[in-house]
Amino acid sequence: MAEIDRVFGGSIPAFYDRYLGPLIFAGYAEDLARRVVARHPAQVLETAAGTGIVTRALVRLLPVEAKITATDLNQAMLDFAAAQPGADRVVWRQADARGLPFADASFDAVLCQFGVMFFPDRVAAYREAMRVLKPGGRFLFSAWDRIEENEFSLIVTEAVATLFPEDPPQFLVRTPHGYHDIASIERDVYAAGFTRISIETVARRARALSPRDPALGFCYGSPLRTEIEARAADRLEAATDAATVALAARFGADAIDAKIQAHIVTASR
Repeated sequence: MAEIDRVFGGSIPAFYDRYLGPLIFAGYAEDLARRVVARHPAQVLETAAGTGIVTRALVRLLPVEAKITATDLNQAMLDFAAAQPGADRVVWRQADARGLPFADASFDAVLCQFGVMFFPDRVAAYREAMRVLKPGGRFLFSAWDRIEENEFSLIVTEAVATLFPEDPPQFLVRTPHGYHDIASIERDVYAAGFTRISIETVARRARALSPRDPALGFCYGSPLRTEIEARAADRLEAATDAATVALAARFGADAIDAKIQAHIVTASR
C-alpha cells in the first residue's frame, strides 16, 4: 500500500461524506450497526470511524444508556465526524487500531466499516480488537469485494487511467478493493486468535442523482485525488469530467444505479 492511501486531509472528508457516504457506505453502515445492536451491547468501540457514517447509525439505533467510543488514526476525519449532529454522545479518540488505548476486556462489541483494508498490519489490529473485547464479545467488520463486483469504482478507475496511460492511478484497485480474498481474510482473523468466524458476501445497489456525484465522490473525496494531483496538479477536474462521461455512457445521464458488493465478517472472542 502506498503511504498516500491513508491520507484523508484538506477537503477530502467533506467530499467523502457528502458523495461517497450516501452512495456506497450508508446502506452497509445501517446493516452493520443493526448487527451490533442485535447483541444488546453496553459498550461499543468503532475503529477507523472515518467521518462517522457508522457512528451516526449507532447513535440512532442504540439505547441512550449504551456507550459509544469511536477512533480513527486520521484527525481530519475525526474532526469532521465530531462536528456532525448527535456526535456529542460519542467519545472520540485518535488511535491506531494496532495499539488501542483501552484496557483489556473493555467492550462488548468492536466494529470497523471498510477500514481494515487500510491497516498496515491487519493481524495486529485484529489481535487488538480481540484484546479489548469482553469474553463472548463480537468483532464485526466489512471489506469491499473485488473491484469487478463494484461497478462505479471500476468505471472511475478505468476512466481516470485514460488520462495517465503510462502511470494510471490505482488507489481503488490497490487498497479499497485490494483485500477481497475470503481465504486471506479468514487466515488473518484466525491468526489474531479468533476461533469462530463467519463471512457473508452482501451485494447492494448504489444509487446517485447523476453521474457527476460518484465522479466527485471518488475523485475529490478519496486518496485517488492525491494520486491524480501527484501526477498533474491541474488535471483533477479533467479526471472528474472523464469519470462523469464514462459513468453517463454506461448508466445514463440522469439518476443512475450500479452493483456494489462487500464481505461482512463476524468473529467471536
